[in-house]
Amino acid sequence: MAKKSLDPKHFDALRKFKAGIFKVLAHPTRIHIIEILGSGEFSVGLILERVKVEPANLSQHLSVLRQSHLVVTRKNGNQVLYSLRDLLLAEVLNAMRKYFQNHFDDSIEMLKRMGQLR
Repeated sequence: MAKKSLDPKHFDALRKFKAGIFKVLAHPTRIHIIEILGSGEFSVGLILERVKVEPANLSQHLSVLRQSHLVVTRKNGNQVLYSLRDLLLAEVLNAMRKYFQNHFDDSIEMLKRMGQLR
């Protein structure tokens, strides 16, 4: 099935949509959650074990990811299970990791200038 090309009059709306997604991904905890969910479906408890933040904090981040339609949930008994809506998101983050690694020295210098690395 061929992909339908986007009408150029919608390019600005698409850029705004992309910016919104990147804004949601601008928090390290949410990136960590996406990385975890890239390997499958997890309960809140298992995500909490891996992310190691306060439960209320994790709940807020999961809520942002849900509201942005980046993750989906399903109930299994009394557990809520989370998974990525589309595994392509994990691939995007993996591509960014590769980009960072390819430009490691420049990236380290940039982080130092931003005050995020000593």
